[in-house]
Amino acid sequence: MSFSTRTFKTNKIYILAQILIFTGLAASQSLPLFWGMKMPSIYWIKQVILMLMWASAFYLTLKLCMPRLLFKARPILFFLSMILLIFGFVTLNHHVDGWLDYRGIMNAHFHVDPKDDKPEKDLIGHFWIVILTLLVIGSATIIGIGKKLRDEALVREDLEREKLESELSFLKAQVNPHFFFNVLNSIYALTGENTQAQEAVYNLSRLMRHVLYGTKQQLVLLSKEVNFMEDYLKLMKLRLTENVLVTFEKPDDLQEAEAMPMLFLPFIENAFKHGVSSLHPSYIHIKLEQHEHILEFDIKNSMFPDQPTDKEESNGIGLVNSQRRLDLIYPQKYSLSAKSDENQSEFSVHLKLDLS
Repeated sequence: MSFSTRTFKTNKIYILAQILIFTGLAASQSLPLFWGMKMPSIYWIKQVILMLMWASAFYLTLKLCMPRLLFKARPILFFLSMILLIFGFVTLNHHVDGWLDYRGIMNAHFHVDPKDDKPEKDLIGHFWIVILTLLVIGSATIIGIGKKLRDEALVREDLEREKLESELSFLKAQVNPHFFFNVLNSIYALTGENTQAQEAVYNLSRLMRHVLYGTKQQLVLLSKEVNFMEDYLKLMKLRLTENVLVTFEKPDDLQEAEAMPMLFLPFIENAFKHGVSSLHPSYIHIKLEQHEHILEFDIKNSMFPDQPTDKEESNGIGLVNSQRRLDLIYPQKYSLSAKSDENQSEFSVHLKLDLS
């Protein structure tokens, strides 16, 4: 079953839940019909207004307060906004009663002497408004949390399936790792005095070891990711001409932390694919900054009109897939932007990541 199909079925469940909630509210406000009581038209006008107020409270909670406050790790602000919402609805209900002369018309309908109309009745009415509004807000909160958890579970299932398919495809294509490293050792020995070739084979073996073993973990040491990036850059520089300038800046005192494996590779691959020319001067500038638990990665590369500018790499791991991985491992803890300048001569990617 596809991700979109499962999401559609999940959404149908939550739509049905919302219908049941508002049907229950409408039924509770229509009890006089079941009891055979004849009510004045002002009563039904008031119930319509209340239903609109509760619908507003429901969707304000579900669509505005939860995504911007509760899901952004601001629970105190969320609960304060709910208290403010309830207070606002009680105040609005009081003013609506005054505008409609609701109490006066209802007292006249039931032949209640105004002298017997006690203020305590207002408190009882406000109390029930608070209770029902709390039920509406609580239902919206439960539905919102349930939907978010279900959506995250669907994303995890989809990514796990894709990961399994990728691993199966890789296993079909890869050489036995031990055999592969033995062959690399043999090639290393054959290079003799050619230090450049030896360094290339050594860097390749480090890269492959990280790809084969390091990526099996959900998180790896940041220093290993940086070393992997440096080894990759060294290998890529071997095939570059003097027209290409590649720079890499990193903190002198990199603080150890855990990061997603292959975190930077898709962006660097994209830069080499679209930013390097053997005929024209070109460049790739990479900068890594760390401020306590905040990591910032910037990469800029030259662009050429005659080269494709799509965001998909040839190996299928593009910027879009990188964002999906970030969504899974760092939800609400990163920002990613990719853009080209006005002249279409430079492409840049900025990643800001909270590693706490």
